[in-house]
Amino acid sequence: MLTLPNLLTLSRIVAVPLLVGLLWWPHWTPGYGIAFALYCLMGITDYFDGYLARAHGAVSKLGIFLDPIADKIMVAAVILVLVGTHDIAGIDVVAALIILLREIAVSGLREFLAQLQVSVPVSRLAKWKTTLQLVALGGLILGGALPGWPWVKDVGLASLWLAAALTLVTGWDYLRVGLKHMD
Repeated sequence: MLTLPNLLTLSRIVAVPLLVGLLWWPHWTPGYGIAFALYCLMGITDYFDGYLARAHGAVSKLGIFLDPIADKIMVAAVILVLVGTHDIAGIDVVAALIILLREIAVSGLREFLAQLQVSVPVSRLAKWKTTLQLVALGGLILGGALPGWPWVKDVGLASLWLAAALTLVTGWDYLRVGLKHMD
């Protein structure tokens, strides 16, 4: 159960409070810089936990369960903090809400379908959506570390909207599958 891939996944969950703490003060640029480095490290562990599990035949039920949860916890925590610090503000909050609401809805749908023993594999487009979300949030964190470069934040916000659009598309794809199994 405590294989290296699972430990990497757990490390991402444990690192979330530190990440949130570093982002808590909106104009503390060194905190944002450290948060960006930690965020990148968390992204690298996300890649390597899956790679190592597959490469070494160490895919486990715990890992399959925890990996998407770790991703959702990290994304939700960063979005909430960035909204709280006004790094995501105004109309851009709508994009953040789309992402959060889709994650909640798809998690509920997956739980419902699991009870029916229906598996919903992650689509290639959903993987791109996740990648774009991670890039967007990374850009917004980096934008807080580099306030003299406003284009970094602009790229983060544009990516957030693109991620929100993919979120709607992939959410609809999952919902269509789920509706086939509902009364």
